[in-house]
Amino acid sequence: MRMSPVALPTHWQLRTRSLELPHPGGRLRRPLVMGIVNVTPDSFSDGGRHADLEAAVAHGLRLVAEGAEILDVGGESTRPYAEPVPLDEELERVGEVVRLLAARAGVPISIDTSKAAVAARAIEQGAEIVNDVSGLEGDRDMLGVVVEGGVGVCAMHMQGTPRSMQIDPRYDDVVAEIHGYLAARRDALLVAGLPLAKICLDPGIGFGKTHAHNRTLMAHADRFLDLGTPILVGHSRKGFIGKSLEAIFGRPPTREELDAGTAGAACGLSALGIQVVRVHAVGQVRSALELFATMTG
Repeated sequence: MRMSPVALPTHWQLRTRSLELPHPGGRLRRPLVMGIVNVTPDSFSDGGRHADLEAAVAHGLRLVAEGAEILDVGGESTRPYAEPVPLDEELERVGEVVRLLAARAGVPISIDTSKAAVAARAIEQGAEIVNDVSGLEGDRDMLGVVVEGGVGVCAMHMQGTPRSMQIDPRYDDVVAEIHGYLAARRDALLVAGLPLAKICLDPGIGFGKTHAHNRTLMAHADRFLDLGTPILVGHSRKGFIGKSLEAIFGRPPTREELDAGTAGAACGLSALGIQVVRVHAVGQVRSALELFATMTG
């Protein structure tokens, strides 16, 4: 199925609710903020500090208090060279966290998984979104699960797998090639029966890209807006931000400086019209986005 360019979407339709997106003439003047809840002992960014149930739920609620409008719960690390997590282990990690956050948080819960069985369980527990780094290609049952579950989905581009993605990634034209991939995934989801209003797409910053590729994708993120879906960018604490700051400071950045760089990049994405940003330091990013929107009108 081929689609001609369409107008920017005004809402992202989820399982039981609809999220307003930034669009010309709309109320919202900045991207939606998706907060990250990693329930993994080997998380690349937070070292598994939120790996037990009470801590994970408390962390999610704290992110909502800081301004998160979506919470993304993940039980399998997707850091470079990460080993796959067995199904039973991933189910055990995320099930109760999703259920409790869905009951208490007051914002939509997204499940970050490439396993159909994990997605199905999370939907039963109240998840509104399935966020799949494999573009919903990693498990042949995933398409059926999301269509039957009626959830919103986010399909991401990744070259290879977490174990292999950073082994010499190559592109002739990184923006054009990823644009083509995301257009094909959008069309496959439509053919499978998922309405366009439920689809979000993600160029996959840091997933099978060099630092140069990531910088190019960030600078040209608006090229993906003609796909007719919300565009989500997950640039938080990625290596290219650290390398860019290291070149400025002459030393590796601190965690606080890395989060400040993430917030600055989020403002740049806001200026380009990106509709959703996925971040760790929600309060810092939300504050930066709000002030940026005020100053730019």
